[in-house]
Amino acid sequence: MVLLIQELEFLKGKNKKGDENRMVNIEKFKIIGCEDHDAEKIMRPSMTYWQDAWRRLKKNKIATISLFILIFIIIMTIIGPMISGYAHETTNSTMINKKPSLQHWFGTDSLGRDLFTRVWIGGRISILIGIIGTFTNVVIGCLYGGIAGYFGGKVDHYMMRFVELLVSIPYLVMVIILSLYLGAGMFSLILALTLTGWTGSARVVRGQVFQLKEQDFITAAIALGASPMRIIIKHLIPNTLGVIIVGITFSIPGLIFAEAFLSFIGLGVQAPETSWGALASSARENLMFYPYQLFFPSIMIAITMLAFSLLGDGLRDALDPKLRQ
Repeated sequence: MVLLIQELEFLKGKNKKGDENRMVNIEKFKIIGCEDHDAEKIMRPSMTYWQDAWRRLKKNKIATISLFILIFIIIMTIIGPMISGYAHETTNSTMINKKPSLQHWFGTDSLGRDLFTRVWIGGRISILIGIIGTFTNVVIGCLYGGIAGYFGGKVDHYMMRFVELLVSIPYLVMVIILSLYLGAGMFSLILALTLTGWTGSARVVRGQVFQLKEQDFITAAIALGASPMRIIIKHLIPNTLGVIIVGITFSIPGLIFAEAFLSFIGLGVQAPETSWGALASSARENLMFYPYQLFFPSIMIAITMLAFSLLGDGLRDALDPKLRQ
């Protein structure tokens, strides 16, 4: 572009001097854009992988709305009980089974407790179980899958056979056994869900590590004397974060639903603590007469799971390098 501008200026100067040997009409040439020699400024700005992923995620309206819904639900689980002014365990014999009103926005239950407070307290426990369980599964699965994928051979063979053995054990059996020895509650529930829940993450990370360990940067790290554990933690696992993050968004609603199901059948959170599943379990007896007691915890479970699933779909598209433009 600079050479073209210089050539045009040269030809224009020659015409002014009356050089008739080169008949060039300068008026036919018009420079479009870049008049100030700022071509480098109109180029696309340099963006990192995560900046580009965030840009693409924001373009996905459904995923963005789901993200804001999840943020709102999490905020309400924190400040919701303080808004109502009622304690979640306080009973009131004069306010039993009251319908939603200005005084009790979600109504009251069979013991006169405010459902608005109990729904958000239950959401706090349900989401906490989902996050803690998912975090534990991801940490164990990443380390286990990274080691199996990096070493391969007999190490990978025996480690994957152990994973298949754990997968064959139904988590409901684990919950029942742990409930007998540890008692039904939040700790035994999380322990039962994480004993076998990490196997899915381990398989995904193992497959990614198999592809990455042949790359040049891994060969360079080995040549520089890096230990296998450092290569796995510092180089291999960070390069699988895109897949791991997507897996997290799908794992959290799965654990929330598992907790709700187990609490619904009486193997989950026990009184006086509550969760969305425990609220749904206590409301089923009054479903015919007071359906609102089941509606609010059920709709919160459905909205939360749907929002996490839609956000996971958006993250899967945003973090896919093949879709980067």
